[in-house]
Amino acid sequence: MPRAGYEEVVLLTGFPSFHARRLLEELVRPDRGDRGSSFVYAVVQPKSLARARDALDALPLEQRGRVRLLEGDAAAMDLGLAGSELRTLASEVDRIHHAAQISYLGADRKTAEHVNVDAVREVLEFARMCTRLKCLVAHSTAHVAGDRQGTVLEAELKAGQSFRNVVEETRARGERMLRAAMDRIPIAVLRPAIVVGDSTTGEIDRFDGPYLLIVLILNAPPDFALPLPGHGEAPLPLVPVDFVARAATAIGRDPRSPGRTFHLVDPSPLPAKRFFELVAQKAGRRSPRGVIPANLTRALLHTPGLERFARSPRGLLQTLGTDVRFDARNTVELLRGTDIRCPSVESYIGRLVQYVELRLRERRTRSETDAPDPLG
Repeated sequence: MPRAGYEEVVLLTGFPSFHARRLLEELVRPDRGDRGSSFVYAVVQPKSLARARDALDALPLEQRGRVRLLEGDAAAMDLGLAGSELRTLASEVDRIHHAAQISYLGADRKTAEHVNVDAVREVLEFARMCTRLKCLVAHSTAHVAGDRQGTVLEAELKAGQSFRNVVEETRARGERMLRAAMDRIPIAVLRPAIVVGDSTTGEIDRFDGPYLLIVLILNAPPDFALPLPGHGEAPLPLVPVDFVARAATAIGRDPRSPGRTFHLVDPSPLPAKRFFELVAQKAGRRSPRGVIPANLTRALLHTPGLERFARSPRGLLQTLGTDVRFDARNTVELLRGTDIRCPSVESYIGRLVQYVELRLRERRTRSETDAPDPLG
C-alpha cells in the first residue's frame, strides 16, 4: 500500500460515473502547489471495470499512476472487498469521497434503496474502521429538500417536506444516517443543486432535467416560439460539474468541514424563463413564448420517443414548479480566499447548447446507420 510519499490517501466510491470521474480528475490534479500529492483507491463494480480502465487510461501517465482500481461494490458488505484488503485500506485512508449514488429519476425503488441507503451504511462501517480518517465527504443532493419552498438552510434536513420521487426519499434517508453518525465520525455532507455540464466544454453524461427543454428547443423549427411548461418564474438552481468537483475537493481537505453540510449552488440562479430564453438565443431559435397548461405539458412530456433524447422528463415539471433557494453560508465561508467560484449561467450556457447539438447530431447519424447508441 502506498501510504509513504503521499500527503493524502483517498477512497472514492462511484467510479467511473461522470460525477466520480470528474472528482477523481480533480483529486489527482497536479497543480496543488505545496499541498502535496494524493493517491486514490477507486471502488469499481465488476460490470464497470472496462469503463473504469478506459477512464483511467485517459489520464496523463503521472496521474494514472496515483490511482488504483479495486473491484468491489460500495453497497455490498465490506464494500465487496476481501477482509485483509479492507483492513489494510482502513490503516491507509485518511479521506473518503462517497460519490456512489442513484440520481436518475426513473430508477426503481429497489435499486435506489440499494445504492442510496445501503451504500451509506457500508461506507459508515468502513469509516469506523479507519485509524487515520480526517473526513468522510458524503456527496448528497440539494433535492433532499423535497417539495419545500422558500429558503433552505444547510443545517436543515427534516422540515416536514414531502418527497416527489424515490430518489429524493432514499437520498434523504441516507443523509439522515450520515448526520446521526457525525458525533462519532468526521463527516462533511455536500449538497449540489442541479448538476449540468462542464462550464468549459459542456460535457455531460446524460440529458435530464433542464436538458429536456434544451432538446425540445433544438428540435423545434427555427421560426417556432416554443411555449414554456410552467410560468418559469421560479429560480432554476444549476451548477456546472467542474465547479462541484473543485468545491468538493477543497471542502474535503479543509479541517473546518467535518460536522457541517454544504450547499453547492449558484448564488444568483436565473429564473427558468430566462434560462430558456438564453438557450433559444444560443441555438438561433425564437425565445419561448406563452405557457403550456399543466395537462398539455404532461402530454408533451410523454411524447413517444422523447425519452430517447432526454431521460425521465417528469423531473422537469417538478423542478420548474418549486420556488426554492438554497442558503450556502458554510460553502461561502470555506471557499473564501480560494479562486473557486460558481460561474454564472450566462458565461457557459453556449457551451452546454453546443454540446447537446453535437450529441443530437451523433445520435441521428447512428439512427440512420442503425449503429448502437452508447447512451442508450
